[in-house]
This record gives sequence, structure tokens and C-alpha cells, in this order.
Amino acid sequence: MVRPRGIAGPTAFRLNMRALLPELSIRHGPNENPMYWNQDESPDTVEIPDDTVDILFNIDCKQLPVDHAYALGDALCEALPWMRDEPQLAIHSVHVAGSQNGWERPAHGTESHLLLSRRTKLTIRVPIARVEPLMATLPGTRIEVDGCPLAIGSGKVKSLSKETTLFSRYVVGDPAQDEDAFLATAARTLSEMDIRMRKALCGRATSLATPRGAIHARSLMLADLSVEESFRLQRLGLGPYRLIGCGVFIPHKGIDAVSKNR
Repeated sequence: MVRPRGIAGPTAFRLNMRALLPELSIRHGPNENPMYWNQDESPDTVEIPDDTVDILFNIDCKQLPVDHAYALGDALCEALPWMRDEPQLAIHSVHVAGSQNGWERPAHGTESHLLLSRRTKLTIRVPIARVEPLMATLPGTRIEVDGCPLAIGSGKVKSLSKETTLFSRYVVGDPAQDEDAFLATAARTLSEMDIRMRKALCGRATSLATPRGAIHARSLMLADLSVEESFRLQRLGLGPYRLIGCGVFIPHKGIDAVSKNR
């Protein structure tokens, strides 16, 4: 069974928002669980501006806590304090492949650790005006992420994706919300950004540890965005705490592929 990383089983397909978005048709996915499904009629030919990019830095780091989002963001902002004041900057959480080849991914938490490879990158999303200062100052920096030494090497600029299926591992939500309420809130926020929710999957709730208490989040996949909407969502993010990886969207293989492989 193949599932998008961070997305739960059957409950991930409980997308019952008919009252909120009556124009969306409801299809049933595997196990008769409802999904949003609204197909665009024409392809999108929007030209993507290049005012925001990702920078992928080589790193030398043996391991990080599975829940490292706050510790990583805090350490980077201590090294470069201006990062805290840049509203369009986002720090991706460091991710490694899921369980495979006899290796089991550790449980989420600050006490369990991910083993990193030489190919693992640190990715920071920045407006184009911040590329030069970041590339000039961050390489050679050494930080500690919850006791784990991390040395930052050279960086490479990568354009945002034109893919129209995007995925975020952490989108902040109310801990009292179930999947339906979470999606309803996300749909309203996206609508305010002039982004239409057509197909969506959310995952199980996750808590991110911070000194001020846990931040509650869920993973979220959005499919069949227009190219313009995709770029806007990658550029602006969804919700708060982008410095600790929340609301940061990356391309994904898509809901259709996930459904076929379940």
C-alpha cells in the first residue's frame, strides 16, 4: 500500500465539505471514503515569475531529531538574525525517505532521530533579493540542532515548481478540529488567497515541540491547482510558522497516483 508521506489511512479521505463548497462533486475513493473532485476544463499556460526560489544547501550532519522543526529554525535564525524579519522566507524541515529496505522510520518526537545521508539537503525558500546575501554568508556556518552538530556547505538555487499538485507536511490547525473542520478552515484561507480547492487530502494530526508548547498541525495535499495558484501557494505558504517548516508546499506525485496505488 502506497500513501503520501505524513498522510494517514482511510480517515485521510474523509473530506466532507459539501455545505462549504457546494460546487464540488463528491467522489468515493478506496474503501468508499469521500474525496473532493472538481476537474479543470482547460490547461493553464501561466508564465511563472522568478521572484521566489529555493536554495538547497549541502550539509554535514549525521542525525537530527525527527521533530527538529523548531530547533532547526531557531538555530538558523540565531546565525542570521535577519531571517526572522523576512516575511517571505521559509525553512523546509529536513526529510529523509520513509521506511524501506529493512529500515523503519522512527516515531515522531524529539527523542528519536533520523539518520542523514550525504545527499540530504537543507532547503530555504527566499525572495530573489535575499539569494545573494544568504549564499554569501550561510556556507561555512556551523549550528547545533537540539544537540546535533550541523555544518552548512555550498548552496544551489532551484526555481519553484510548476507542478499543480502540492504537499505540505505541516499546516497549522486547531487541535480540537477533526479532518472536516481542518479542511473547511484551509478552504476558507485558500479562498482569501484567490486559490480554489478542487482536490484535497489531509493527514493525521501531528504536534511540533516548541519551548512555548506544542504546535498542532496536519499534512495537506492539494491537487488540480492552476499553475498560477501553485506558484502563489509556494510563494506565500499557508498559515503561520513558516520558519519552522509549517505551511511550506512542495510538489507531489498527486492524488490520482496515490488512489491508484492504494
